[in-house]
Amino acid sequence: MSHQLRLERERVDWREVDGELIALERSESVYLAANSSATILWRALANGTTEAALAELLVSTYGISRVAARADVARFLADLGARGLLAAA
Repeated sequence: MSHQLRLERERVDWREVDGELIALERSESVYLAANSSATILWRALANGTTEAALAELLVSTYGISRVAARADVARFLADLGARGLLAAA
């Protein structure tokens, strides 16, 4: 069973500028920037998604292996979780 995940909207403001993500973590007043693959994952999390769906998004967009995609997604989610920016939907 996959759990729905989403961004913690109360803790972060974000915009896409020229295809890249710029975010402000409100509690720490820290700016975050993301490359194109992280921007795609961030956008999906803004709408609510699962870890498996995020990995499939990377596979379909970049043609990487599922193993690499799952590892990349796990690192990305761990970083967001450590910053308190991830919530169960």
